[in-house]
Amino acid sequence: MEGRRLGRGEALRKLLESQPQPLPHAQSFPRSQPEPSSHRPSSSFSQSSQERDPYSYGQDVSAHTSETEAPRRPMGRSALLAGELRRTEDSKEEVGAAPKPSGRGRALLASLAAREASSPSVEQISRHLSKTSLAESTSEAEKEPVVMKGTYGREIPVGVNYVKLKVEKGKGLFQYDVQYDPPVESRSLKFGILNSVKNVIGETKLFDGMVLYLPFKLPQKVTLVKTTVSHDNSVVTVKITFTKERKFGDPEAIHLYNVLFRRIMVILGLALHGKNFYDPKSAMPIPLHKLEVWPGYITAIDEYEGGIMLCCDASHRVLRNQTVLQLMDDLQNSNHKHWKDEFVQLILGQSVLTKYNNKVYRIDDVAFDESPNDCFEKHNGEKIKYVDYYRLQYNVKITDSNQPLLKSRVKTRIKGREERQLVSLIPELCFLTGITDNMRADARVMKDITQCISISPNQRHYAINQFINNIKASPEATKVLSVWGISLDDAYMVLQGRNIPPVDIIFGGGVTVPGSREANWSGASNKNRAISVVNFSSWSVVCTRRDMDMVTSFVEQMMKVGPQMGIKIMKPKIIPIPDDRTDNYIRTLRSTIKENIQIVVIIFPLARTDKYSAVKKLCCIEEPVPSQVILSRTVRRAGTSKAITLKVALQMNCKLGGTLWAVKVPLQYTMVCGLDTYHDPKKRANSVGALVCSLNQPLTRWYSKIYSQAAGLEFVEGLQVSMISSLQKYREVNGNYPEQITIFRDGVSDGQLRLCEEYELPQIMNACRRISPDYTPKVLFVVVQKRINTRLFGVERGDRSFSNPLPGTIMDHTITRRYLHDFFLVSQHVNQGTVSPTHYIVVRNTTSMSPDQIQRFTYMLTHLYYNWPGTIRVPAPCQYAHRLAYLIGENIHKEASESLSDKLFYL
Repeated sequence: MEGRRLGRGEALRKLLESQPQPLPHAQSFPRSQPEPSSHRPSSSFSQSSQERDPYSYGQDVSAHTSETEAPRRPMGRSALLAGELRRTEDSKEEVGAAPKPSGRGRALLASLAAREASSPSVEQISRHLSKTSLAESTSEAEKEPVVMKGTYGREIPVGVNYVKLKVEKGKGLFQYDVQYDPPVESRSLKFGILNSVKNVIGETKLFDGMVLYLPFKLPQKVTLVKTTVSHDNSVVTVKITFTKERKFGDPEAIHLYNVLFRRIMVILGLALHGKNFYDPKSAMPIPLHKLEVWPGYITAIDEYEGGIMLCCDASHRVLRNQTVLQLMDDLQNSNHKHWKDEFVQLILGQSVLTKYNNKVYRIDDVAFDESPNDCFEKHNGEKIKYVDYYRLQYNVKITDSNQPLLKSRVKTRIKGREERQLVSLIPELCFLTGITDNMRADARVMKDITQCISISPNQRHYAINQFINNIKASPEATKVLSVWGISLDDAYMVLQGRNIPPVDIIFGGGVTVPGSREANWSGASNKNRAISVVNFSSWSVVCTRRDMDMVTSFVEQMMKVGPQMGIKIMKPKIIPIPDDRTDNYIRTLRSTIKENIQIVVIIFPLARTDKYSAVKKLCCIEEPVPSQVILSRTVRRAGTSKAITLKVALQMNCKLGGTLWAVKVPLQYTMVCGLDTYHDPKKRANSVGALVCSLNQPLTRWYSKIYSQAAGLEFVEGLQVSMISSLQKYREVNGNYPEQITIFRDGVSDGQLRLCEEYELPQIMNACRRISPDYTPKVLFVVVQKRINTRLFGVERGDRSFSNPLPGTIMDHTITRRYLHDFFLVSQHVNQGTVSPTHYIVVRNTTSMSPDQIQRFTYMLTHLYYNWPGTIRVPAPCQYAHRLAYLIGENIHKEASESLSDKLFYL
């Protein structure tokens, strides 16, 4: 952003740096007024919701993004417990590990490591803040669980994908300190000596060189054992001292149970792909598209309000039956001159599967100057050719000896330290994973994939039950658990949940539409007027000449449907361009925008990110004006579909400042905020933070601010400056500052909750103090988590059949975190697959809102996203912040003009 005119936010930042005293508005800040009754909502506070991808026909072409789920990690993992397992693997050459390179590979590794070390990350912040959190977490086992259970709504049975873990009486996790006399320095010798006293400590143990964990308690507090070292026949005395018994919910015990389940996955024949395990034997082929889908499982053990439980969910991974070598050959045939550049651009950062060992590698480089006929050095110092290595190790014959080698940076442990090394891969043996953008754009491909991966609640429930039964049926897997005194309860639990009544939707003219069980009002939005509208008196359409007839029909349809919504739509100026080259669009738009138009509509024949970015940069930064990008196929369908035309017109109305619908929110003098961060997937640019705040009591007007920060940093550095701007805008609109601030923060994992509380919340409070030392609004800070593995099921026919629960379903006990105020909410309705709830964690609450009121208010907010006539998975301000951060980070890379900040220009 260097070299450009300072925006309002940057100017304010400089003011804060040079002038620490309160801002000029501080003197005019009104004294606190009596707390309005709306701070304690009445019984009319009700809700319902469910998320769906709100990619509507009239939406901009760049809006469609895919989202993958990541497993929830237990907090407080200890590296000590996995020590023995790791050293066992490190003591021998790993079967399936690709050969390690030298020369050019080492140089590349050094440059990659230097680049990674130079960029700040959340971990660097956490080193400073986690010192106190670690001490506090060790004492959490003594605390009483946090119970924040609501009562509003109809009680219903809800199935969950959690299984209780039980510990056999007399067994547990017992910690010992191990010392040697005379002292022993060699780690490998320490392990050898301890293995020689198995008659005392037993076969089952975890040991890291100093600390020993056993599943039972030795008879004596101090146990002395003499043993003979085999290589020199010297006598060593081993002193094993009991230090403590780890409680069932201690982080070390939790981590042990997760390590044990990873061993069980291997025993059951599942292959590790990324962080999850999949079953290659049950692969589902899709031959028409050269794809196959591997089913698998996600497991995570943690401590919850109801005790230690296993969360288990079914998962799928899409693989392609095309090798990297076949991709190279296709590129050579189609683009002989520049195929190498195109190949490198396509393959870098992609994950590939090597089926000879069922491992997944991420490609970091391509070595065109190396081939399978080159030699590499094995762990024992022996040199061998790649072709000979794969023939001897895996009985695989490499047919193309001239292909280049792929490089992947993998984690390894060398002498007890975790390091990254480059390994060499053969393109002929690497299969591509995932789906391409072209596949995503192909409706037939996506339909066939969806049929495989979108399983119903009954199918998902059956898969989880089958997984638990497979564990119980395997003697080896059962032994892994039994030696530590652990057993699994029934395969599923049915708990008592609640369903919040549907929320009524308010349209223009005072029309109120009763809420439905499906939480969808698409029909009502087409029949009723919007709450507030902006007439289209001066607008233009830019399209190619070949689309002129189609666009003319579309415009006529727009002018007909406008009055139905209360919008007066005048005939626009249609500007044809000879072709769809980017410079034609930009040149035409520059001349058109100078005519003081309200909004410009751009028709693209095809979805092109480069064209979209160029147009948005012009319309958001250089010549700020609301803009609507539509694909030709959408315009073609709109000419014959009134519903599509209505959606386009409604979206344009929002971008001009109009309001479509509302819900009855009983809170007053409250500013509701959404926070999210966009990260460049290639980490070439700074991350973008987005803050979206409400400006009125019905929560229908929004103000947006963005700020950049170090690449990959989730926590918002510029939040204080952006919050000050938002508070000033709120005062400009309402005449005073909000008495209550509610923040919904998206994109924070469990391990970052303390950082969120100690890093972001202080910035918000500092912003209030900058306004005035006397300004201390009440604050509700809620973290929103979408990427979770929890599933909720509606229970039918006496616990024998399962379905998707209704929107508005709440689960706030038993499977909630033991020491957090949290709850799960299903806020959307889905017709295919299994619905995913959203996890809400209340980090701080200084308001008077009860758990019931927080849950109902959260559900209400899922009704206010104007790009979809139904509920979505997260509160509307979170989704607005996501859309804004994505637009800035992916397309325009600069802060949009301040003139657009009070409009939803990013829809």
